[in-house]
Amino acid sequence: MDWDKLRIFHAVADAGSLTHAGDTLHLSQSAVSRQVRALEESLNTILFHRHARGLILTEQGELLFDATRSITKRLDAASARIRDSEEEVFGELRVTTTIGFGSLWLAPRLSVLYDDYPDLNIDLMLDERVLDLPMREADVAIRMKEPSQADLVRKKLMTVQMQLFASPTYLEKHDTPSKIEDLRDHRLICQNTRSEQVSAGAMLVRELLSYDLPNLLTVNNYFGCLQAVHHHLGIAILPDYVAIDDPNLVRVLPDVDSNDVPVFLAYPEELRHSKRISAFRDFVVSEINLQRKRAQTT
Repeated sequence: MDWDKLRIFHAVADAGSLTHAGDTLHLSQSAVSRQVRALEESLNTILFHRHARGLILTEQGELLFDATRSITKRLDAASARIRDSEEEVFGELRVTTTIGFGSLWLAPRLSVLYDDYPDLNIDLMLDERVLDLPMREADVAIRMKEPSQADLVRKKLMTVQMQLFASPTYLEKHDTPSKIEDLRDHRLICQNTRSEQVSAGAMLVRELLSYDLPNLLTVNNYFGCLQAVHHHLGIAILPDYVAIDDPNLVRVLPDVDSNDVPVFLAYPEELRHSKRISAFRDFVVSEINLQRKRAQTT
């Protein structure tokens, strides 16, 4: 198949419009349409259903789009590796991590990375799903367990514990509990046990709920739990790294915490020599070391 026609087909399928694809490719709508029809004729099939609001892929079009999408990812990866042979750190870096860690720890620190590498563009993908790094769904991942995928470079960054926190205002109004049973007089804020989360966090939630707590607020991520604490709604289960940076959190029941949760950074073996990956890894390690020092002085 003619690669130019495939490239044009991919742009049309991605945009869902001949006009938008033409703008991206700097071609006229008629030129784009001719190339798509020529590809359909060469394959003896229809790739798009055409209607007034745009284009919809046929079943055969979906199959071809899956193939061109895979090819495009591989070409992007090859291009990134070629660019990484140069001295400068620039271009896109796709980072995946959990919603909690990404929103509460990583995103607030990215200005430090941008100060050092202003030409680096971060695509931050916050998701509890484990993306496939070898298939280049992302370039680098920070995960709350050791990755099991093959052909990955892994580095353990730190360990995290889930602990109980409240705001000073809330505790002044409702008193500080001295034992777990006292939580019955408070609203517990936590992730629902059915939500995707690290097993240690879910185990702590189940343990506390076994005390038949009558007042509960469940949120599907730690960012929401933290916002609830800031608005003095109750006592929340949160990762310990949040409290180091937040003076408005008071730890409650210091003897209550989860098992250690290991935090790993991982990236594909083929990106071992990537300068973008190295810059990001060194930034994360440096920020963790700084936070660890702050924790020791508080």
